[in-house]
Amino acid sequence: MRPLTLDQYVGQKHLVGEGKAIRKMIEGKRCHSMILWGPPGTGKTTLAELIAQYCDAEVEKLSAISAGVKEIRATVERAKERLQQTGKKTVLFVDEVHRFNKGQQDAFLPFIEDGTVSFIGATTENPSFELNNAILSRARVYILKAIDEDDLIALVQRALSDTELGLGSLKLNLSDKNRSLLIGLAGGDGRKLLNYLELCGDLVAEDNVITNDIIEQATGNQMATFDKGGDHFYDLISAFHKSVRGSAPDAALYWYCRILAGGGDPLYVARRLLAIATEDIGNADPRAMEVALNAWDIFHRVGPSEGERAIAQATLYLAAAPKSNAVYMAFNQAKRDAASLPSYDVPMHLTNAPTELMKSMGRGAEYRYAHNEPNAYAAGENYLPEEMAGTEYYQPVDRGLEKKIAEKLRYLKDLDANA
Repeated sequence: MRPLTLDQYVGQKHLVGEGKAIRKMIEGKRCHSMILWGPPGTGKTTLAELIAQYCDAEVEKLSAISAGVKEIRATVERAKERLQQTGKKTVLFVDEVHRFNKGQQDAFLPFIEDGTVSFIGATTENPSFELNNAILSRARVYILKAIDEDDLIALVQRALSDTELGLGSLKLNLSDKNRSLLIGLAGGDGRKLLNYLELCGDLVAEDNVITNDIIEQATGNQMATFDKGGDHFYDLISAFHKSVRGSAPDAALYWYCRILAGGGDPLYVARRLLAIATEDIGNADPRAMEVALNAWDIFHRVGPSEGERAIAQATLYLAAAPKSNAVYMAFNQAKRDAASLPSYDVPMHLTNAPTELMKSMGRGAEYRYAHNEPNAYAAGENYLPEEMAGTEYYQPVDRGLEKKIAEKLRYLKDLDANA
């Protein structure tokens, strides 16, 4: 069912629709080097083949999983011979290009530069992180999106009706409801959808009806889309973190379970909860840090079954806790000042004076021991460098325990003002 023409290609209308970048390039029979970045099953390989076809070029395919510099050079030599002998251009398509190391990626550069090949790399990973700048500067990056429902419906209908390349001869019967179920299980992956459909065709009874039970058999134990090192993983973690920050316990629990369903490490979530405890909750509920640490400890002590539940409990607690980023903001600002401002001297009354000589130099003189002061507070004292006196980093919010902390700090400021 791989499309043979551009009109059969489904999805990516932002690239191949009328007047869009790749469509215009194809219509002008011009092919430039590019990186196609997108999830699996979104048509990267097909698009590369169509570009070569419309630009009257030969396709040479390499997979970064199995190819090395030797294979790259052999492929380039064939491209050179082809250009010299027939004048025909070559599109070099490299699948999983992010798996090539720096040396392997560099091997392409001279041949991209001199026009020996038009380079098309396909990747599911963010090229900004995975590819050399030298490659990125010579190839335009196009982002492919998961195929939307309308396009997947068209893909299913074509597969069910095409008697030569598809399943049309089987005369399969698929209800709208079960079609939607299949599309949902495919998760925007056209290849996966066609594979599921083919398996369903193998399993149908004499009535040729694709039932819910047949779909369940064909798709097996459907796992949530999950790639431990890829962008989708970070999308799930991002959704989890933002749900906890947004005080949405049900959503946070769902994203946690999605991570588990995809084989993710529950301890990664536990680590994220510790970060959330200090970044998004802080002193509004200091117990959040303790709850998160206890969940981590329980996982190590009793194993995944109870440990995953403990992390779920911590997730719900932190999501429901009052929120404050006052500690996070104060710490970041203080770090910036410590790194960028001059290294001001420690005020003499705060310096250490362990010897009589140092005391005679005035170090530690006039220091007021807080416990000997009313309310154990030396009202009017300055603990910052003189040049920074009055600087305030910590601004407690009016939520949770920080509301009480804010009241205490206002009380102390009043004492300072009256000192």
